[in-house]
Amino acid sequence: MTTKPNVLVVNDFHPETLEKLDFFYETHHLWRLDDAEKPELLAALEGHCEIAASASWMCDPRIYELDSLKLIAAFGVGVDGIDFAATGRKQIKVTNTPDVLNDGVADLALTLILSTMRNLVNADHFSRSGAWTAGPFPFGSSMAGKTLGIAGLGRIGEAIVQRALPFKVNIAYHNRRPKKLPYSYYPTLEALAEASDILLCMLPGGEETDNVINAAVLEKLGPEGVFVNVGRGNAVDDSALVHALEAGKIRAAGLDVYKNEPSIPEAYTALNNVILLPHVGSATAETRREMGNLVMQNIASYLCDNTLITEVGEG
Repeated sequence: MTTKPNVLVVNDFHPETLEKLDFFYETHHLWRLDDAEKPELLAALEGHCEIAASASWMCDPRIYELDSLKLIAAFGVGVDGIDFAATGRKQIKVTNTPDVLNDGVADLALTLILSTMRNLVNADHFSRSGAWTAGPFPFGSSMAGKTLGIAGLGRIGEAIVQRALPFKVNIAYHNRRPKKLPYSYYPTLEALAEASDILLCMLPGGEETDNVINAAVLEKLGPEGVFVNVGRGNAVDDSALVHALEAGKIRAAGLDVYKNEPSIPEAYTALNNVILLPHVGSATAETRREMGNLVMQNIASYLCDNTLITEVGEG
């Protein structure tokens, strides 16, 4: 009888994928244990477990104590939850799930842009409250002729562009360096914001992007500007954004990501010119299933011939 390979399941990232892992492998669910019990499991797995499966945005640091660990198969694209200093030191390979969620996140980004521009959440409340009988709802803004500035134009950003172009918008972007694309490039976030009517943040997580959407950037966006974030919450200076929304320094914002999820700063919830979503960019059944399939494929490929489909080079 063949013994199934051991897999350490770090957290509860996707029930359907966890069921598949349970079926194909001998799984050990770290997240189901109390903190006091976790060292005992890791000690028992030492020398017998090379693979961990985890969410990409959070990972229990205890797993790096497992000397036999060789692979972290991460569910998600942004890998800011992985300690790359530890993986590099211990020669642990990391995979993620890129591309399969591009469409889902791009759909959500454009939906959030449109909803913010047209103030649709407040329009829904207006209709339900009966306020329409007292007069019309305030005007929103059209997309046509506006400039959509994208901070962090990667693969998901390019999928967003393809959805946005039929709305007759102009595209601008900021990256570390320009790409060979027919869109206006700006070398700084402030310059991009000044040129944009809508500033879309697609920046990855990590120290390099902490609070880069700050008061100076929002000031350049201006009182008619709209800010949308579907990248990572750490990129936004929350105090600066709250002040900009309260003081009318920008018109509105739409947020799907936050610094300390699932907590949302209370100051946002008191504002009626910001739409707040619970990090649902890739939250469709189809997208999450494809992400889970890629986790499974990376593990299977590693076990078959020590190759990986979507290895992450660095954090």
